[in-house]
Amino acid sequence: MKLVIIDYGAGNIQSIQFAFQRLGVDAVLTHDKEEIMKADKVIFPGVGEASSAMQKLCESGLDKIIPDLKQPVLGICLGMQLMCNSSEEGDTKGLGIFDTEVVKFKSPQPLKGGLKVPQIGWNEIKNLKTDLFHGVSENDYIYLVHSYYAPICNETIAVANYGLDYSAALAKDNFYGVQFHPEKSSKVGARILDNFLRM
Repeated sequence: MKLVIIDYGAGNIQSIQFAFQRLGVDAVLTHDKEEIMKADKVIFPGVGEASSAMQKLCESGLDKIIPDLKQPVLGICLGMQLMCNSSEEGDTKGLGIFDTEVVKFKSPQPLKGGLKVPQIGWNEIKNLKTDLFHGVSENDYIYLVHSYYAPICNETIAVANYGLDYSAALAKDNFYGVQFHPEKSSKVGARILDNFLRM
């Protein structure tokens, strides 16, 4: 099986590569369009700011390639957010794969017990759907670092709560997205990545 991690300069992706190595799969890091299209599975990662990451995708032409991929694709963190219609971060137009908008956590009075933004740390996931979460239990813990979130929508396949319920994961056709970092989510994250490999 050929597993490709899209390398478009949006954050450190070595930890994702190492996570798959622990599962016995050597992932190829590449921005080559032909190699991405020929892969059996594709990982679309992302760390950083939405508008600059989207600009890099557009400059490389990957913004046209990713939505047309037919194999299983997994967006991680910012990768998932860029797969949505838009993001409030930098007023960014997304890839339009998931029919929802990404918005910022509101924290009007953090010193009076309001939310601290970004959300950093472990959180529970619930309302799990699809085989991506096979063997994962309701209220298992995953690791997140984010200031923006996708609201609950028709494509939500897992829910987390941080002041409000939001989409911890999305799915549509062959596309999947997780807001959390499976590569940093211990055994639960490893199980989710392994489930993706088995799809």
